[in-house]
Amino acid sequence: MKKLPVGVENFKRMIKENYYYVDKTMFIKEFLEHRDQVNLFVRPRRFGKTLNMSMFQEFFEISREGSRLFGGLAISRYEDIMENHCSKYPVINLSFKGAKQIDFNNSSLSLRRAISREYARHFEAVQAYPLLKKRINRILESEGTNEDYLDSIQLLTEILYAFYNNEVIVIIDEYDVPLENAYFGGFYEEMMCFVRSLLESALKTNNYLKFGILNGCLRISRESIFTGLNNLSIISILDTNYSEHFGFTEMEVKEMLQYYGISKKSDLVREWYNGYEFGNTNVYNPWSVIQIVRDLTQNQDAFPLSYWGNTSSNSIIRDLIMRADGTTKEEIEKLLAGQDIVKQIHEDITYIEIEESMDNLWNFLFFTGYLTKTHTEIRDNGDRFFTLEIPNKEVAYIFRNKIIKWYGCN
Repeated sequence: MKKLPVGVENFKRMIKENYYYVDKTMFIKEFLEHRDQVNLFVRPRRFGKTLNMSMFQEFFEISREGSRLFGGLAISRYEDIMENHCSKYPVINLSFKGAKQIDFNNSSLSLRRAISREYARHFEAVQAYPLLKKRINRILESEGTNEDYLDSIQLLTEILYAFYNNEVIVIIDEYDVPLENAYFGGFYEEMMCFVRSLLESALKTNNYLKFGILNGCLRISRESIFTGLNNLSIISILDTNYSEHFGFTEMEVKEMLQYYGISKKSDLVREWYNGYEFGNTNVYNPWSVIQIVRDLTQNQDAFPLSYWGNTSSNSIIRDLIMRADGTTKEEIEKLLAGQDIVKQIHEDITYIEIEESMDNLWNFLFFTGYLTKTHTEIRDNGDRFFTLEIPNKEVAYIFRNKIIKWYGCN
């Protein structure tokens, strides 16, 4: 019986070490058919973004193992895709999720070290590049200043293009983590300027770029971080494209429960971890499903827990509750009572705008997975109003316990 991939986000390890893998490789086919040059996927935390980015790297990156890793998976049925794209491109894969630090210096240092590790991963190509040796060595040794790094991702694409004579794929995992962390830490402007320089130089008018893939929890306004990046396609939880590739579908959960002999627990799993709607697809929280399946295989009387709530700081909920006025408190109580509320939803927002209106916080709660939509109304002026509710018992548990802890509500 396959091992459950609790906390496993590396695709190669998932396949080679015989973990249970919910096959998301058709994501690759849909992406190749519909992609733009720069693609931002916006999904809540722990919904499989990092694993999917690892899958993309292993599929596209020049490697002897690529085709073997994907043998028997859904994408392997498409011989033309395998022949033309598998193991064909140099790939830069950077994760920004380590930038949760106490100040700008430490947070930017985390990003600089991530870039240094990627330079080191491509050491053969980097060493063969004849220009800017001193700067490249400073980057490799993590001794460069912020100025050394501002266009360092773009420079690495140039180096890889020169070495492989092929355009480069750039993957950025959790691009918004340093921005969220900086907002709550009080150094947002500094971090926004630094991240903007990294991304714009790599993704805007870069002649060495095949395509770019970013993911994050929030869609940040173009005006704040993607200024002038006209080749950016943003795919959020409201879009029907790619809707089944993040999170587990009903069928995928049914198959997993059946595989581990706990099909009779399907109602329990649905009540606690289902309820999200991405595009027109109903999905489960994959992180929590894997956790409860693990617990139920060890003890079929195990009680479901709020696994997802223990992976996040819940800073947005805390901010909402601490600033709540009388109307907001009433709306929170309605949600906790199993009722819904109606709110205008817009996607292009900045962290700074949280403080301008309580309605902006509802936007954050919706896009980060704490609320889900049950109905959409588009009014005559084009504004969208969504009927929102708490998606499942797990999130209701988070709301109840955080409200009790932070605000003392009953």
